[in-house]
Amino acid sequence: MFSWKKDKKQEKQVDQADLIEVSVPFDKPSTIKAPEIKQLKEDEQKKYNEVLKHFQDSNLEVAKAPKSSEKASLTSHEKSWLTRECFLRYLRATKWIVKDAIERLELSLAWRREFGITGENDIVTPELVEPENATGKEVILGYDNNARPILYLKNGRQNTKSSFRQVQQLVFFLEKVINFMPQGQDTIALLIDFKQYKVEGTTSKIPPLSIGKQVLDILQTHYPERLGRALLTNIPIVAWTFLKLIHPFIDPNTKEKIIFDKPFEDYVSLDQLDKDYGGKLNFEYDHDVYFPSLVEQAEAKQKNFYERFIKFGGIVGLSEFDLRGTSEELQFPVEQLA
Repeated sequence: MFSWKKDKKQEKQVDQADLIEVSVPFDKPSTIKAPEIKQLKEDEQKKYNEVLKHFQDSNLEVAKAPKSSEKASLTSHEKSWLTRECFLRYLRATKWIVKDAIERLELSLAWRREFGITGENDIVTPELVEPENATGKEVILGYDNNARPILYLKNGRQNTKSSFRQVQQLVFFLEKVINFMPQGQDTIALLIDFKQYKVEGTTSKIPPLSIGKQVLDILQTHYPERLGRALLTNIPIVAWTFLKLIHPFIDPNTKEKIIFDKPFEDYVSLDQLDKDYGGKLNFEYDHDVYFPSLVEQAEAKQKNFYERFIKFGGIVGLSEFDLRGTSEELQFPVEQLA
């Protein structure tokens, strides 16, 4: 269970002369290297091939929504989402049970169609969620010590009433932070700050339990194995109460990745960390500067990802390592099994 005792060291004060001016997301990590890719064991490769063969079937149809009986074939964009690493994430999340992994993948495909984030005629657009981020309550900036792109969630900058659009905003930023992953990394770092800020339109800093559970379900069901680390800081008593309420719904593997009230600098180098948390980045959120740049960078990365997918045959099972890279040769060639 959660500990109410804070174990937080005093954050170091960075000299003003050492601060780095930044107003937009970093394009990529500078010197941080992503972890090496692990080779599959023989039995893991066999199970992986079963999943790959299922989704390579040209006759495969998937539900248009989680509870819909109406089905449709996979689009090219959906096939690009079905990468080698995607299959492995779902296999790990289901303890390498092939049937469960396939069911979970099909459920997520149906959910992505219903939610509107397939890459074609999307519902969740920059225009939809932009009002939610006018105060900078969600920011993608820097990379942690394992080359994970960092998504800051600043609940204290809340500027709107609780609504489904807040859920859409979080999913929008999850999709965008994934675009910023460097080659070889497929997990993210969440830095969650509950400190209250004086912002226009401020409402409750703590989301209602219903939205908290909805977000948690989306994260655990449709973004399995995506969380590398979650750091929480400035947690008030009311937030502790909220966290204790949703604690029973958190997957055990996720719980192990959540760190409470420890200095962010223990996990993020100073030149990748916002000054508000002991880092060197002199970052002040300017919506008119930051948000357009975020959208432009993320969309350019996604476009390059998809174009490389088409270039290498548009086949299900291509590796994110290859699709995020620049090489003309595939490190993980894909065999057509179906």
